[in-house]
Amino acid sequence: MNNTIYNSLNYTYNINYTSTNFSNTSLFPTNSTIHIHIFPFIIKGMLMCFIIITAILGNLLVIISVIKHRKLRIITNYFVVSLAFADLLVALCVMPFNAIVSLTDEWYFGYFMCDVWNSFDVYFSTASILHLCCISVDRYYAIVKPLQYPIIMNQNTVLLMLSNVWILPGIISFTPIMLGWYTTPDHKQYRKHHPNVCIFVVNVYYALISSSISFWIPGFVMVTMYYR
Repeated sequence: MNNTIYNSLNYTYNINYTSTNFSNTSLFPTNSTIHIHIFPFIIKGMLMCFIIITAILGNLLVIISVIKHRKLRIITNYFVVSLAFADLLVALCVMPFNAIVSLTDEWYFGYFMCDVWNSFDVYFSTASILHLCCISVDRYYAIVKPLQYPIIMNQNTVLLMLSNVWILPGIISFTPIMLGWYTTPDHKQYRKHHPNVCIFVVNVYYALISSSISFWIPGFVMVTMYYR
């Protein structure tokens, strides 16, 4: 009888002791557990910083090279410098916020800055694609029609093309995003109740218009130019 009571008490003690240790382990992680979580975080953060710094320095090098060397100041390199400037702005205005969200899984900068960040992302990404489209047109006339190239691709034509490259992305970036035209009513309500979340959810109309300007039309032009 006494042995039975002793064994039952011992069994109950072992269960309580085990559960207490388990609870303490989950609430107060050991140093090894902390190192396991921090090490990938540091490596990922360093890798993202390296990518951002490389993008900034690489595009700055392109811009400075064309400005410093007169022989590089040709019509084609106008597009290249403008493209490098667009990519430089991506590295400065978009990638740092993206790195913070990727590392922490949260948005710390408020409702307004979320719209600004998404606008910058769409604007500069679209501008980069349109620059590539202009370069394909420039290369087409330079290779296929070399005699007409100096007449067609003069300084005024290039300035007009570059103006459109920087103006058109504004139609699908800042205006619809800052005014809330780009998304659905359900997502607007979700954002009001979750200020620490910044995700880009679009409606059907915005998806069709933005994808046409940012991808489908420039892609068709580039494929046509390089094919011919």
